[in-house]
Amino acid sequence: QVQLVESGGGSVQAGGSLRLSCASSGYVYPNYCMGWFRQVPGKEREGIAALDKDGSISYADSVKGRFTISKDSATNTLSLQMNNLMPNDTAKYICATPRPGWVGCLSLRKSAFGYWGQGTQVSVSS
Repeated sequence: QVQLVESGGGSVQAGGSLRLSCASSGYVYPNYCMGWFRQVPGKEREGIAALDKDGSISYADSVKGRFTISKDSATNTLSLQMNNLMPNDTAKYICATPRPGWVGCLSLRKSAFGYWGQGTQVSVSS
């Protein structure tokens, strides 16, 4: 059974930085695509970054230039470095990966991802 566990969330002031991590286990395919989503209560879950198995990366326009996704292949731990955080980045950040055989993760659509973590809260104050 695939498990994704996020950590690293917290509260920061605008302009600050945080680094999120996602530890994964139970994979059949350890080098599969992984991504980050975020969700605010009452709003749609938003895909913000994805890293495919060939190293290709996609970012949502809302985070491009400020956030960086990376992965430690030895431990299959996904990271998200978030710089210059703004109040509208406040959300629960959720790690995700597709089910085996699923494609299209770089589109950042929810439908391309089948396994989800519980999320870690990020709060940015002005």
